[in-house]
Amino acid sequence: MVLVVRGELRLTPGKAAVQVAHAAVALARVGESRAPSAFRSWWDAGQRKIALVAPTLQDLEELERRARQRGLPTVLIEDAGFTEVAPGTKTCLGIGPARSSEIDPLTGDLALL
Repeated sequence: MVLVVRGELRLTPGKAAVQVAHAAVALARVGESRAPSAFRSWWDAGQRKIALVAPTLQDLEELERRARQRGLPTVLIEDAGFTEVAPGTKTCLGIGPARSSEIDPLTGDLALL
């Protein structure tokens, strides 16, 4: 599972952590129903996650489009707007769970969070 935060927002560490948590929970639910065997493999292997940064909203949306084209489960988190950003702001993209060989070609050039 890869969780990609939108870098241009410059979220505080706590806010970024919460957005990543939202994406991980939502993505686990999607993955379990959409790709049960991949989910089970991911779960049994310790639920590996990596947090990365996409520089801009455009980069985040392009990454989502490419992941969907490859048939990977995705979730795009939109914030409720109670704290640091306006309601509906896209903050984080989750991809997976899937094999790293499927996700790495899409995300391998992104910086760690």
